[in-house]
Amino acid sequence: MHVGSFVLAARFPGQGDGEALHRAVRSAEVAEEAGLDTVWLAEHHFVPYGTCPSAITLAALLLGRTRRLRVGTAVSVLPTAHPVTLGEQAALLHVASGGRFSLGVGRGGPWVDLEVFGSGLQAYEEGFPESLDLLLRWLREPSVAAAGEQFSFREVPVVPRPSECLTDATGPEVVVACTSPHSVRLAAERGLPMLLGMHVGDEEKAEMVALWRECARAAGRPADEIRGAAHVSAGVCQIADRRTDAVETLTKAMPGWLRQGLEAHVTVDGRHRAMRDPLAYTELLCGLHPVGTPRLCADRLAATSERTGISRFALLVEGSGDLAATEENVRRLGAEVLPHLG
Repeated sequence: MHVGSFVLAARFPGQGDGEALHRAVRSAEVAEEAGLDTVWLAEHHFVPYGTCPSAITLAALLLGRTRRLRVGTAVSVLPTAHPVTLGEQAALLHVASGGRFSLGVGRGGPWVDLEVFGSGLQAYEEGFPESLDLLLRWLREPSVAAAGEQFSFREVPVVPRPSECLTDATGPEVVVACTSPHSVRLAAERGLPMLLGMHVGDEEKAEMVALWRECARAAGRPADEIRGAAHVSAGVCQIADRRTDAVETLTKAMPGWLRQGLEAHVTVDGRHRAMRDPLAYTELLCGLHPVGTPRLCADRLAATSERTGISRFALLVEGSGDLAATEENVRRLGAEVLPHLG
């Protein structure tokens, strides 16, 4: 089992962007010190829900500040990025870090980002498979040309080539954020592991893993690839000596952040998007994920792994909104939870 942190660089009420980003960077540095496996970085535009607009840029900074930690994006939003640009950046980080970079990609949402970056709604609604396939070819082939609906260009060499990394890793891992049967099938047909969101529980995640395996077999993916697929489960982790204290920490801080963050999303076409009730959502997360004593947190992670077959976790550790409390949370995760997991 591999346990990492999930960093949103969330801006809580009364905080500035600098404070949020400093907490994000510091929590990643402490994650390496505490023995965590990976730091996964979220990406958002124009909203305080997350103040990192480029997960791959922040990943570069953190790879330079760490020596052992794997750093991944969760996720880089493909509809607002050119897949070749993202592929070049991913290859650069993969080679320069000695294979410590993971590229998580996803569709994002129908937000105003699509207007600002000029990609348009079609890139979100229909263009993700083409973008993903072009990205994968860039990371796997020595030269690439394109003749699709979105991207068309003559053959060009791939520089730097991910396979030139001075390790056994031939290229950066690619993970796909999956929220629907369609995206599960998309990932499975390409043999790519899934990143599953923190808003769903073990039963739904187990169903998505089962569907992924079914679709991967139907697509003719190798049996060992299917068995070894290292899916990632996102969640929330808050550790305290009593479960009630951990829940109280999150229910005091997270609803305010969720309210101002989620309300700030603007759709590109004016469609209505219902917002979750922030307090009810926080309480749901506390019930689904490792929130409580170290032993309870370890048992919860072990149970999720057993029920779903998922071996990797990306845990939101900044739910208190406080730097010192976040650092303590990460250290306790490493010192008091990981030993129970073996």
